[in-house]
Amino acid sequence: QLRLVESGGGLVQPGGSLRLSCTASGSISNIFFMGWYRQVPGEQRELVAGITYGDKITYGGSVKGRFTISRDNAKKTLYLRMNNLKPEDTAVYFCHIGPSAWGQGTQVTVSS
Repeated sequence: QLRLVESGGGLVQPGGSLRLSCTASGSISNIFFMGWYRQVPGEQRELVAGITYGDKITYGGSVKGRFTISRDNAKKTLYLRMNNLKPEDTAVYFCHIGPSAWGQGTQVTVSS
């Protein structure tokens, strides 16, 4: 079972940027699916962005054109670059590396 450590969350003003990182305890080069999810209190966790083994990428509708998912297999790290952040992006963000590993969550707050 992979262990995942997230970093990069915080407080940012609307229009600002953040980069989230998720570093795994083992190799991610052969993992079929990795993704970033987010959750706000009282709501279901939703997929923000996902990337497959073949580098097929999927984005949630509300983040297309603003967020970019990427990975560095050598560093065993999954990234989420978030630009032009909006208050509605405020949530706890979780990384997921298949089949069952989850990060601890990192808070992203977008507020002036």
